[in-house]
Amino acid sequence: MALSKTALDTDVSVHSTFASRYVRASLPRFRMPENSIPKEAAYQIINDELMLDGNPRLNLASFVTTWMEPECDKLIMASVNKNYVDMDEYPVTTELQNRCVNMIAHLFNAPLGESETAVGVGTVGSSEAIMLAGLAFKRKWQNKRKAEGKPCDQPNIVTGANVQVCWEKFARYFEVELKEVKLREGYYVMDPEKAVEMVDENTICVAAILGSTLNGEFEDVKLLNDLLTKKNKETGWDTPIHVDAASGGFIAPFIYPDLEWDFRLPLVKSINVSGHKYGLVYAGIGWVIWRSKEDLPEELIFHINYLGADQPTFTLNFSKGSSQVIAQYYQLIRLGYEGYKNVMENCRDNMLVLKEGLELTCRFDIISKDIGVPLVAFSLKDNSTHNEFEVSDMLRRFGWIVPAYTMPPDAQHITVLRVVIREDFSRTLAERLVNDIQKVMHELETVPCKVCARISISGDGDNEQHGPVVVKKTALQTQREITTIWRKFVMEKKKMNGVC
Repeated sequence: MALSKTALDTDVSVHSTFASRYVRASLPRFRMPENSIPKEAAYQIINDELMLDGNPRLNLASFVTTWMEPECDKLIMASVNKNYVDMDEYPVTTELQNRCVNMIAHLFNAPLGESETAVGVGTVGSSEAIMLAGLAFKRKWQNKRKAEGKPCDQPNIVTGANVQVCWEKFARYFEVELKEVKLREGYYVMDPEKAVEMVDENTICVAAILGSTLNGEFEDVKLLNDLLTKKNKETGWDTPIHVDAASGGFIAPFIYPDLEWDFRLPLVKSINVSGHKYGLVYAGIGWVIWRSKEDLPEELIFHINYLGADQPTFTLNFSKGSSQVIAQYYQLIRLGYEGYKNVMENCRDNMLVLKEGLELTCRFDIISKDIGVPLVAFSLKDNSTHNEFEVSDMLRRFGWIVPAYTMPPDAQHITVLRVVIREDFSRTLAERLVNDIQKVMHELETVPCKVCARISISGDGDNEQHGPVVVKKTALQTQREITTIWRKFVMEKKKMNGVC
């Protein structure tokens, strides 16, 4: 006689996860569960839910690195349990960070002697790096004003309206007025002349962007330096420059080596760069480099000894992982100047392939520049019947994540699509993307006919003598109706096709 056994609800034996009770229950969302579950079940259930995320490799909205070599992945996993702040316990990791700082400082042409140590620190990204640089400028400005017996309670910083949101955070969190140079159609970066006009005695620095988030363009730091030098001489001020090279800092030195934007310009006192962008490291690493020790006030540096030996620290956070620092050092010595140059040239060439492919469709205006961060920003030549947001939404059906956004003031009437070309974006993918965009545009061509038929709005009733009364609408009203009906059309189609 065969014996059988019924599994109890409390059974935690290693059955198939999908044959267990754990897939029949919803995952906790607000409170920690009372009971434990097997590790296999926890892994499988979470992994399955994560499948609904987008594919990082096809996320063309992000500048952040999504691929590294398997050897570097091994180093990352081997050091994932090291706390970077424990410098006395992990002296080699600290040494690797110092090597990275010195290598990047020399890459940015810092005025260092042969054996002189650079001044800088690793951060969790450019946002923290910008906060630290801004604090240094603010404190140095305050110290000078106090020494001169002048008020120091109204600091300001001059930037373009195209700056990343971290600059707005710095201004708000640390009580600094943000004076923004407005953009204009056809000119989507900070105008150096207008920026210098806005500088006054309370300006702690002017922030220039090497690689605008909006269109990848490099701002003219050389012209800004020259104009600001002249104004400083006329006024007796010594207003400095910070360069936000989050995106462009690992691009310009390799493919535009003659471009003067870094410490070769005397007013540039600090530079930040994102290691997790074109530094080719996974998310979680940034760097800020100062021109000299004099540009980083000593009172901002804390010294602690409760983790072992005396440890200087200048960060906004405390504990953080060591993996990304080690990964950055791996990339610097693995690729070297030659390797980085090859990667950036490949990105630039693939950017041109995508740009030329879009131009051949005769449907788009290219907003981005050839010299800058390798990306393509483009807008529809004709958006009277459909807009960039619709194109972005329909591209998701093919797996592509391509953002659409409006420009900042005073160019907010311009809507743009942007494709960031990263290391792992090949020519084949560029050509495939162009083909998919053409498919989207072809499908959208069928939408206006349906929409126009539905928005031929008649009056409340028929006039027996003259027939239906047609009510004319403004172009804005028509555009809004087209957009509303189009969205309904797409949602209905998604339901029919089962597309998420």
